[in-house]
Amino acid sequence: MEIKLDYGRTGYVIDLPDNTKIIRPKFTPGFEDESQAILGALRNPISSLPLAEKVKPGDKVVIVHTDITRATPNDRLLPVIIQELEAAGVSAPDITLINGLGTHRFQTEAELRQMLGDQIVEKYRCLQHDAFDADNLVSLGHTSFGNPIRINKTYLEADARILTGFIEPHIFAGFSGGPKAVLPALSGFESVGSNHCAQNVGHPKATWGIMADNPIWEEMKEIALKTEPTFLVNITLNAKKEISGVFAGDMLAAHAAGCEFVRKHAMVPVKKTYDVVITTNSGYPLDQNLYQSAKGMSAAAQIVKKGGAIIAVTACEDGIPDHGGYADLLKRGGSPQGLMDMVMAPGFNEHDQWQVQLQALVMLQAEVYVYSDGLTAAQIEQALYSPCDDILALLEILKEKYGTDYSLAVLPEGPQSVPYLAG
Repeated sequence: MEIKLDYGRTGYVIDLPDNTKIIRPKFTPGFEDESQAILGALRNPISSLPLAEKVKPGDKVVIVHTDITRATPNDRLLPVIIQELEAAGVSAPDITLINGLGTHRFQTEAELRQMLGDQIVEKYRCLQHDAFDADNLVSLGHTSFGNPIRINKTYLEADARILTGFIEPHIFAGFSGGPKAVLPALSGFESVGSNHCAQNVGHPKATWGIMADNPIWEEMKEIALKTEPTFLVNITLNAKKEISGVFAGDMLAAHAAGCEFVRKHAMVPVKKTYDVVITTNSGYPLDQNLYQSAKGMSAAAQIVKKGGAIIAVTACEDGIPDHGGYADLLKRGGSPQGLMDMVMAPGFNEHDQWQVQLQALVMLQAEVYVYSDGLTAAQIEQALYSPCDDILALLEILKEKYGTDYSLAVLPEGPQSVPYLAG
């Protein structure tokens, strides 16, 4: 049977055996009029006054948005928020947008225009958060976990602070959206590093769909609340990248409602584990590089047998990537166990260590093959994975390894649907 996998900007069609288990989220129709749906949520928010009543003329307003590695349709969401602010009397010069990069790279001018639209880039002040710029970070002391808090200065100085984002299951924070718009999005490197430390990433509650007693999410919540956000606007998307839900208002209440919606639609119970699981990283923009693609692999790892195989189909048009510490850490670790030994060493704390730890956890569970037009076989091997240039040919090899009656599952939309063993 033919199945279209979310891959890069165009997708990838593959003919798989008829007995393949297909794991998809429950489809939710998108809104016929997205702008009206967003406007309705701004005017009828959850546990909050309407957005227009939370601001006044003369207020300095900051809107935090996600970066290019996230699927948030900023160009469709932000204009409606800005329209409502201006209708409430907030002037254009008083509106600042901050790209919540966390520790990711800056976007180019062309990428910002692609993300936000030409009109926003040309009319409003658009900044990019720099986790390494001490002059634009303000200390807020320490969390109850004992970790330092440094947050973007421009955000903290605003009269009104609006957080936006996209809710989906998250590999170690339970769900994205909500407080993630502050930590890691607007935090200093040391705040991100201490929150994403090896002990936290390895915590049994730091996984898909779990927030309560998850030390990573609990600290994210604590820090975000400390910054006193004014309003949250989070959206959900269906498989067609249409907006399927808008959750606006109080940060915790609106986010909780959005997470419950996503849990019902994206968390998929399955009855057994599989010898082979094919996964994606949800296509562009989420599969831009191999670093991000660990999420799709981790989703597959939830239902692959110990010693089984994962085939990750990810475009990686941005490569491994070259920026950040990920590639260097992989080289230094040298193997999945080597990576674990490195990050778990007392006092070890380096940029991107959390991603190599997540990769190691997956690779200690199963052999991982990578199919990618954006990477050479040598690059894939340098990242410790096994290259694959023909998925169907690889399946024939794996059939010999696991037997002709081997079990196969596929996640066509990657971590937009996160499977778990029922019970």
